Amino acid sequence: MIKNGKIFLPPPGDESDFKEIFKRLAAAGAGRPLGKDGFPAGPWTPELLAEAISQIDSNRTGVDLRTVQLWFQENEKGISTANIRWLARVFGCDDPVATSEWQMELSGAQSRLSAKRREGKRAGSSVAQEIPDTALAATFDDDSASPAELKRDTDAKGPRRRFSLARKSEAFFSHGSPLNLPASVFAGVTALGFLSYITGIHSVTYGRADGVVKQVGFLWTANWTFVFMVFLPLFFAFVTELVTFWKDEGRPKLVAQGDKMKSDDAWARSVEASSYSYWAVFLICVLFAGLFQWIGVCLIPLMQGAGNYATDWGSLAIVRPEVISVPEAVVFTGLAYLYMCLCFYLFFVGLILLYTVIHDLWRIGEEASNRPEVDYQHELNEPSLRVMRGIFRCTVLGVLIAIVMKVQSAYLTSGGENIVAWLVGDMSSAFYGRNDVSAGISYRRPTHYSSLLIAISTCVVFLYGSIRLGVERRFCMPLWRMSAIVALLVAGYLLIDAFAGFSILLGIGVLLAIYSLVDPGFGRWRASELGNNQSVS
Repeated sequence: MIKNGKIFLPPPGDESDFKEIFKRLAAAGAGRPLGKDGFPAGPWTPELLAEAISQIDSNRTGVDLRTVQLWFQENEKGISTANIRWLARVFGCDDPVATSEWQMELSGAQSRLSAKRREGKRAGSSVAQEIPDTALAATFDDDSASPAELKRDTDAKGPRRRFSLARKSEAFFSHGSPLNLPASVFAGVTALGFLSYITGIHSVTYGRADGVVKQVGFLWTANWTFVFMVFLPLFFAFVTELVTFWKDEGRPKLVAQGDKMKSDDAWARSVEASSYSYWAVFLICVLFAGLFQWIGVCLIPLMQGAGNYATDWGSLAIVRPEVISVPEAVVFTGLAYLYMCLCFYLFFVGLILLYTVIHDLWRIGEEASNRPEVDYQHELNEPSLRVMRGIFRCTVLGVLIAIVMKVQSAYLTSGGENIVAWLVGDMSSAFYGRNDVSAGISYRRPTHYSSLLIAISTCVVFLYGSIRLGVERRFCMPLWRMSAIVALLVAGYLLIDAFAGFSILLGIGVLLAIYSLVDPGFGRWRASELGNNQSVS
């Protein structure tokens, strides 16, 4: 039947529930305009139906695609009263009488679905879906979480379950805009920079006991400016991009026949499986790298007026009390270390998520290889390539962070006046035979240890990805290029301040690393070339 140039089906008037009626009408394309040839245009898809509802003039808020996807799937989720009105407009072909009839039909079908659900709960056949009937309307159209998330967040009586650090941490990278986390990190160090201006420690020199005048201002500190303004925001941006791609695009295409809800459920279980790792990293970063290190490196020396650590902006109040007082230094360093430990917690969260993506992709490939009737090889090429490129970029940034931290720590104990002059002097010493640049005073250098942990952790994730995803011939040449860059960076890191001219090797590695962030394959391998499972040169 044709009504207003669209396919019209009258309400069946039977005892079908909402799922049964919707399935029939979506397959028939009820409410869709006729094609140019006068024949039906085909069945509804979630995308087409969501667009049609959102284009209704009186519907100012539209409808979310995930909500419409729930209607198409085999689940017990129904439809809210508000969306019954818009769906009736579609099935009624914008005819007032037909729309009214369909509104009554859909309301009755929804009531029958709710009744079936209550019967199922009483029979004990659907324990996982025990949600109060008063919350059905809100739950049916809840597009902010997957069924797995809803089940985890509610128990049999409705209240939220225990706090999950793994899920909350993963949400920083997968929910909201990809700009949120990098911008927050950048904003935090920018605020600390303004505070350093206010307190007067943004650019300060002091005369060391051996006569060397050193620049120790906050804005001259490479491991705060470069790390938190450049490298960490980029790292978070790349991790967010990779996790979002895998969760929203890559994984649903490979598993569950494209069912994103099932894919989200499996991904949530993978994240929860590393729950203890998140807690361990949180305790290490907040308690040891944050609180205990602040007490030992800053608070105690400031209180006692001396310490066995190189003087920097955090302990400047000891040697330049006219610039900043001890109470001001305690407050400023406390805020800085709190910010630092939270940022590095998120850094290690990013590494855990990268590991989870690698393991998830490898497991899917292993399961596919055990089913010879299904050829997943071509479908696995593109996501594997994209994941390895993302892992490589994050590895490069992680090693660069470690390099900057160790360079700053080595500078504080060197004889250089500022970090730039020290590095330039080291380069020139390699050509003129001087070896007096690195001569300095022996201090405790905890940053050497923390930077080593960052370098090792980052490289372990890259090595794991290389073993799990890069062992086949299709990744042979790209993997060798990636590994060569990482090895050069690691060598440069280990040889910092080890000999005169170390900065030359370090500079070459950093330049190649920066270029590889833009073009990880150096322009010589493409995803299309990997589709044939051939080695790439």
